[in-house]
Amino acid sequence: MRDSDQHPEADFYDRQLLLFGPKRNAVLELWEIERYGSDSYGDADYVSIYGLPPPTWHEKGIRLLGRTAVECTPDQLADAIGRDMATAANSAPPTPGITVIDPFTGSGNTLYWILRHLPQAQGLGFEVDQAVFQLTKRNLALLGLSLEIMHADYVAALRELSVPDKQLLIAFIAPPWGNALSGSDGLDLRRTTPPISEIVDSLARHFPNRMLFSIPVYERIDPASFTELTARFDWSALRIYDFNPPGQNQGLLLATRGWRP
Repeated sequence: MRDSDQHPEADFYDRQLLLFGPKRNAVLELWEIERYGSDSYGDADYVSIYGLPPPTWHEKGIRLLGRTAVECTPDQLADAIGRDMATAANSAPPTPGITVIDPFTGSGNTLYWILRHLPQAQGLGFEVDQAVFQLTKRNLALLGLSLEIMHADYVAALRELSVPDKQLLIAFIAPPWGNALSGSDGLDLRRTTPPISEIVDSLARHFPNRMLFSIPVYERIDPASFTELTARFDWSALRIYDFNPPGQNQGLLLATRGWRP
């Protein structure tokens, strides 16, 4: 019997409860992680991270806050994102190296999968939230994972970051969606926290490198926000992953500056 089956009287575990409700800053128990997966996606193992299903990672001491359980990229999706990013990166002109940055690291699961598909790259993540950072550092240490993450705001961190000009710079841009995601209108890319265009522009100001951007999206996107964002790039391609029930699928916007695949 699943842990979650022993709590039939519990609230409906959905995005609203974990991201905006009383569970936002709570460290979730295993049954709550499984309940969120079952209630929201029909899969108790939905929040699989670091290549492990919830019962396994929880037994090893891994813990997540409510908001991280919602905002993290689960294994199936993170694996697909990492694979598609690697395909795009490998089509770039030859470079003396690749640097991957994740300005909103959260659980670190997407960065973990990206570097599995791009083992030749150097990766660095930033996380501004103290509680999320401390839990993620602890989780990575428990698993013996050597991901490099810093407790820093991405704006300040970018000012200090040095990347050789001839390297390919890959940015996985996944700021919190928060109220930018609407059940009726989908995802408005202008309303993420901060807006994605602001992050893209900041990277363009700081680095002259060829860049590959990887931006998680929802299957329904506000058209005006999509047009406004993609106008900044030399090339872009949209992928939607059919992993979840209809109306709940996520996708990936791949885009480049300074080159085309």
